[in-house]
Amino acid sequence: MDSQPLVLLVDDEEDLCTLMQMSLSRMGVNTHIAHRIEDAKKALSNHVYDACLTDLNLPDGNGLQLLDWINEHCPNLPVAVLTAYGNMEIAIAALKAGAFDFVSKPVNTKHLEQLLQKALNKPVNSNQPQQDSLEHKMLIGQSLPIQQLRTTLKKLARSQAPVFITGESGTGKEVVANLVHRLSNRNEGPFIAINCGAIPSELMESELFGHKKGSFSGAIQDKQGLIQSAHGGSLFLDEIAELPLSMQVKLLRAVQEKRIRPVGSDCEIDVDFRVISASHQDLDALVQQGRFRQDLYFRIHVMDLALPALRERGDDILLLAKYFIQKISNEWEIAAKALTPRAQHFLLSQYYPGNVRELRNIIERAMTLCDDEQIDLQHLQSAPLRHPNSALNTSALNNPESNVSSQGSADITALPKKLPEEGLELYLENIEKDILLNALNLTHWNRTLAAKKLGMSFRSLRYRLKKFGLDTEDEE
Repeated sequence: MDSQPLVLLVDDEEDLCTLMQMSLSRMGVNTHIAHRIEDAKKALSNHVYDACLTDLNLPDGNGLQLLDWINEHCPNLPVAVLTAYGNMEIAIAALKAGAFDFVSKPVNTKHLEQLLQKALNKPVNSNQPQQDSLEHKMLIGQSLPIQQLRTTLKKLARSQAPVFITGESGTGKEVVANLVHRLSNRNEGPFIAINCGAIPSELMESELFGHKKGSFSGAIQDKQGLIQSAHGGSLFLDEIAELPLSMQVKLLRAVQEKRIRPVGSDCEIDVDFRVISASHQDLDALVQQGRFRQDLYFRIHVMDLALPALRERGDDILLLAKYFIQKISNEWEIAAKALTPRAQHFLLSQYYPGNVRELRNIIERAMTLCDDEQIDLQHLQSAPLRHPNSALNTSALNNPESNVSSQGSADITALPKKLPEEGLELYLENIEKDILLNALNLTHWNRTLAAKKLGMSFRSLRYRLKKFGLDTEDEE
């Protein structure tokens, strides 16, 4: 930008406008001031601004009315709203209406400077070819749900509003969260992804907020928490429903105040991040059950992104299958294989409870088994393809020798006709152990993914691994 950026301040408090004008001037930002909505509209019609700061209570109307007008006439102008301290309901309403961000009164100069830096840093969508290339590279598919998702992502790119992603396991929530970050004006900052179900409860506060030397068992030096690591960028909280209630309280304050206190520290640290969260669970239901805090729910549940299941994406299944074939071929340094028409029809007919992640596993397994130039039906049928009404799917996991019907359900006649010699309890334990091993082998011993495939929490999986002597994590 050749000249200094120009910002419009809209507020009827003259002293506050003067103070903010002085603060922005020290940042190298020029300002115009309007005290009423009509004055602001005239200024916006006569000048080109780089950003706008507006109060929500104005003499001739509500700041949300001005926001609606700006969305219609200046759709690319980032607008931040000024709100009374603690009035989060109005602030969230403004974010839902399209505001870039909000600033609480009394205005914190440091927070204002951080906000303006983000507002004046143009997001990736200012370069349309680059944006389209990034979206199509990370979001493979041409189905209507994927096209709608790309459209929504473009709207989110110029906002700082919290984003909540829903979708079944394996639909690509972390991929989409990363794309939200990379399309935004925070793309030069870090993207920190946290699986809330993978951190032991006794370590969670230290991992998220950090700790001071000597304040945590075994600590020999200060440790920066994952939230602080996201400073200037985006924080992705996957499976946020797994957070204990006590940690939800601390997270709420961090998200609202943008300040954290490391374990054992007397001082708070300013941290600037955009929160993106995800869950495959119904947070609404968890709030009703008292298992998730309502105030945190409203704070993170501002902009919604619902990811479609793979079975709803039609021919995207084949596009993804071919993409995975090429990707795996490059990784293994082998020639790419083609899918026969029978194989393509078979892939299109599956239910995919594990979605895109399951399809990747199926293709990888088929390429391992296939010695020919083409992947055919027999290479795919050996994979653990399951259907929604399978009664004994889990026991047949990754077992090509099991007696499975064409509908994917295990045959009950394959079960033993008499009590095994070792006794029922030990027999059932051996079955459980086999299921765990099969799931772990299928996911290359990715415990988080194995837990999701088995429909259990990470902690529950780890308990069972220890029970059967399969937890080798502590042996090193």
